[in-house]
Amino acid sequence: MKKNKIELITLGCSKNIVDSERLMSQLKANNYELVDSSDEADSIVINTCGFIDAAKEESINTILQAIELKKQGKIKKVVVAGCLSERYKDDLIKEIPEVDSYFGTEDYEGIVKDFGGNLKYELLGERVVSTPKHYAYLKISEGCDNPCSFCAIPIMRGLHKSKPMDELIVEASSLAGKGVKELVIIGQDTTDYGKDIYGKRNLAELLNKLSEVDGIEWIRLLYAYPSHFPDDVIETIAENPKVCKYIDMPLQHISDNVLKSMRRGITSRRTRELLMKIKKRIPNIVLRTTFIVGYPNETEKEFSELLDFVNEIEFDRIGAFTYSIEEKTPAFILNDPWDDEEKERRKLKLMELQSEISKKKNLELIGRKIKVVIDDIEGENYIARSEREAPEVDGEIIIKPGKKLLKLGNFYDVDIYDCNEYDLFAKIS
Repeated sequence: MKKNKIELITLGCSKNIVDSERLMSQLKANNYELVDSSDEADSIVINTCGFIDAAKEESINTILQAIELKKQGKIKKVVVAGCLSERYKDDLIKEIPEVDSYFGTEDYEGIVKDFGGNLKYELLGERVVSTPKHYAYLKISEGCDNPCSFCAIPIMRGLHKSKPMDELIVEASSLAGKGVKELVIIGQDTTDYGKDIYGKRNLAELLNKLSEVDGIEWIRLLYAYPSHFPDDVIETIAENPKVCKYIDMPLQHISDNVLKSMRRGITSRRTRELLMKIKKRIPNIVLRTTFIVGYPNETEKEFSELLDFVNEIEFDRIGAFTYSIEEKTPAFILNDPWDDEEKERRKLKLMELQSEISKKKNLELIGRKIKVVIDDIEGENYIARSEREAPEVDGEIIIKPGKKLLKLGNFYDVDIYDCNEYDLFAKIS
C-alpha cells in the first residue's frame, strides 16, 4: 500500500515547533512519510498561530494556499490544527469549509486517527527534532495563569500546567541521545514551573537536574515572567556553568499606567529592582526582552518613558510588537485608538534606539575570544552562536573560512574582529 505523504507546516512560536515535533513522531510511528514540500505531499497539516493579527493573517493565507493546491488536484487532504483552530474553529468551518478537518492545540490523537492511525501512548514524550540536531526546545509547561489584559493565550492554551520533572529529564536524555547539546527552555510562563504539581515554583531545581544530563552543554531560559521571578533561579544561572548567562524576560512596558492596565502584576520600580538584582549577581548576563507599543493607554508620555527606560537599562536584545486588539481579552473594551501608522512609528523609533545600543555592545566584544557553536553554513561562511545568542531570534556570529574545517553542532573558540548592529564577525582561534 502506498504511504500517505504528509507535509507538516508549523507557524508561530517555538511552542508550536515542539507540538509539531511530537505530532511528527506519532505520524512516523504509524508509517506515514513526512515530506518537506507540497510538491511531494498527498496531504498538508498546518499547525497555526492565533496570537496577534499578523500571525492570524499568515495562518489564514497558508490555509488558503493549501486549499488552492487541493482544488488543483495536487494534494488530497488539508488538516488545520493549533491555536487559530482552537480559538476560531466554528468560524473557520463556516468560512473555509474546504478544509477536511480542524483540530485544536495538542490534539495528537485526533489528528492521527483522522489519518487512519492510532496514538502510540508509549511514544507520547518522543519527538522528531526539526531544529538543527545540536539544539532543541524543551517545553516545560503549557498554558498560563497570568491575567494580562492584552493576551489571548489562556483562551487558546488554558491555565498553567507543568510537565512532571521526571518526564522532562527522560525527554532531555532522549534528546541528548540524538545529539542535542543545547536545551532551550520554553513555556508560556517558565518561572511558574512546578507550582501546580509541586506546590512551589521549582524551576531552579529543574535547571540543575537538566544540567546533569550527559551530553547537554548549554541550557537557555526563555519566556520568564518578571512579576514572580524566583531568586533561586538567579543563583542557578550565576552558579551553574551549563546554564547560559542569558535570560529572556518579556516586560511589555515600563510605565506604571500601562503596566497597571495591562495587568502585569508588577510596577516600574519593582521591574528596575529585579533587573538591578540580576545584573549585580550576574554581571555578564545577557538580557533579552519584548515590548508592546501602541497599547490603548500608551500616550506619547508613556512611550517616551519606555524609550528612556531602554536607554537606561541598555538591554542586549529587544523584540517589539505593535498592539493587536484581541476579542474576549480584558483590553478589548479599551478599543484600539492608535492607527497602524502611529504604532509602526513607535516600533521603528524603539528599534532604532535598540540598534544603537546593540551596536555599542557589539563593539565592546571586538578583540575578545568567545566559545561558539556552529549552526549552519552559508556560502563559504560558518554561522554560529555564543551563549549570548538564542537560536532564531537573536543575531549571528559569522565566521570566515580558514584552514580548519568546522563541523556543524561542534563548539569552538573564536576571535571577534568586527561587527554590525546585530551580528558579529569572527575568525577561528
